Formats: sequence, structure tokens, C-alpha cells
Amino acid sequence: MRRTTALRTALSAVLLLGAWAGAGFPSAAVADTPATAPASSGLLTAMQKDLGLTESQARARLADEKTATALQPKARRTAGAAYGGSWFDPATGGLTVAVTDTEQAAAVRATGAAVRMVTHTEKSLDSVKAKLDKLDAPSGVSSWHVDPRANKVVIDVVASRQSDNDVRAFVRKARETGPVSVEKTTEAPKTFSAGTVGGDPYYTGNVRCSIGFSVYGGFVTAGHCGQAGAGVSGWDRSYIGNFQGSSFPGDDYAWVNVGSGWWTVPVVLGWGTVSDQLVRGSNVAPIGASICRSGSTSHWHCGNVLATNETVNYSQGAVYQMTKTSVCAEPGDSGGSFISGDQAQGVTSGGWGNCSSGGETWHQPINEILNRYGLTLHTA
Repeated sequence: MRRTTALRTALSAVLLLGAWAGAGFPSAAVADTPATAPASSGLLTAMQKDLGLTESQARARLADEKTATALQPKARRTAGAAYGGSWFDPATGGLTVAVTDTEQAAAVRATGAAVRMVTHTEKSLDSVKAKLDKLDAPSGVSSWHVDPRANKVVIDVVASRQSDNDVRAFVRKARETGPVSVEKTTEAPKTFSAGTVGGDPYYTGNVRCSIGFSVYGGFVTAGHCGQAGAGVSGWDRSYIGNFQGSSFPGDDYAWVNVGSGWWTVPVVLGWGTVSDQLVRGSNVAPIGASICRSGSTSHWHCGNVLATNETVNYSQGAVYQMTKTSVCAEPGDSGGSFISGDQAQGVTSGGWGNCSSGGETWHQPINEILNRYGLTLHTA
């Protein structure tokens, strides 16, 4: 990849690192209402391909998801201590809120959300999950998370390992902590870093990963891609900066300072498959919402949010508070961007499968990274 002008070289250098970039120039005010969803032709095309929607269905879903995302914090506050979780329902185009108290249910309905009565609050289920987080999980246990729709803590077990004694022992102990169910998955999760190959990467040592989101002073990415102090070079092997902070396992996030002539812009790279997407914020998309990912290996793919606050059991150790999606990914995509509409969601951590046969991928939520390091997201 070569560019004919200095300006385009500088711009593409940052973009081709993997996915997200943020602006070093003042953001413009953009009037945006919940009923008006960002819908570039590229995003609509990707949603039609990966989610099996028509163009009109994709436009309607983006608008519905934007409304649900804005409603979710209000509905949660209204439910108070009776809150049992929430999710976006593509069939109705609305937000559903689980509630344990009938009096609070009426108040939640008044916000515009649908209500499902449940037995367990989110707080009580989070307590069960916290107990599981303290157990020593064998490799045959893939992950576990609170599922508000099932009103239980769901444990994912690798199908071929479900009869292993250590897996059965973990499940037995888990059931003793509270409402738990077990589901089967195809493969164990793994991170998506890769050895040095040609393409559009950023490198640290002989590891290739993808940029997540630009922040003032640098960008965020996955923690397993490099340790604090490690140097980072771009797709052309020129020096960019260093890992200023990194955490893995436990977490999977890091941030890198940007300098030496490198600069950033507030977009997610579409790789010619879709139009580049502007980043305008980091409102959290609910379970069930559509979400897309950009990375330096498999480029642009879309899917749905499957779970939040999930513990992922990698071979290197557990990582907590992750978001699971049905989006595929491949080695080298680690650190790349997850976006829902125009809202940044997180950086690619790992998963199973690939973009030929399918799979699932987890991301580390962006707001946790920003809060951990005191960073500010670059937005358009």
C-alpha cells in the first residue's frame, strides 16, 4: 500500500494499523435524535450481508437500537433495586427490562420499555457470577455470564470436554452458588494476535494486532498485544510510540501513545468493503443489538451482542467483564474496533472460529478502558 501524497500517506498509515482512529482536531456539533440512526451505505450493506436484513430492515433496526440504547439507563434507574437486566428485542424493535417487583414494573413500562417479570435481580445474579469468578476453571470451561433473558448465570462448556471430571466438578460447584445453567460451545476461546505477516498491521516485537480507538494522545487496543513500555511500529515499520499501560489477563486492554509524525482521525476503517464510519460517542448497546467489527486481518464483519459482563477463560487466565458477540474474527484482529451505529463499544480480545465458518468474539468494553487510564475518546 503506497500513497502519492504526504497527507494521504500520514492518514492511511494510521488507518491501516487496524481499525479505529480519533481526531486531533476539534469535533463538530452534530444534531442527532434517537429516531435518526447513522446509516452509511457501507454499514447497511454489511448488516444486510451478515445479519440477513433488507436495506429498509437495516435502517429500521439501527433507528430502533439507537432509541433502545438511549432508553436503557433511564429504565434501569426507574427499576431501581428490582432491576433484573435488559436487552434489545429485534422482533419488537424495543427494549425489554427484567423486573422482580410488580409496582416497579408499572413505572418501567411508563418509560416506554417492555417488562418481563423475573425471580432474580441483576445484583443477586452478579453475586453468583462473582463466586464463580473465584473458582479455578478448567480449560474445558469456555466462559460464564449473567443472562437476563434466562434470569440465570450461564456457563459455556466446550462440547467435547463436557464429560471431563474437572469440568463436571466446576459445574457442580457452580450450581451450589445459585441459579446456574450450562450451554455447549464448539471451541475454547483464544486471543487473536498473530505473528509478523504482510498486510496492514501495527507491530510490537513479532506480534501483529489492530488499533482500537483513538484517544487524545494515542489509541487503545488489547492488553495481550504488548506489555507496558514495549515499542510499537506501523504498517510501514516506522516508529509510532510505546505501550503506556497494559493489563492481561484479568483485563484485556492497553493504550499506546502516538507521536513521531503519526496522527489520528475519528473513523473506523471500512477496508473498501464498507464506507469508513465516524465515531461519535461510546453509549453502550444493549444485549440483542447489532454490532460490527473492523480489524487488520478479516476487515469488516457484523453480528449481534450476545452477552455482557462475561468471564472468558483463556489458556493464559480468566478475563472479566467482557462482552460476547456473534461477530467472527481471526488472528491479527486483536485490539480492533467494535462499533454499534456510530457508538464505540470495545476492542477485540479473542474468541473461537473464523470468518469462513463463523464463530464468536469477545470485546473489552471501551468505557472501562477510558476510565482505567483517564483517557478521552476522540469523536467526530
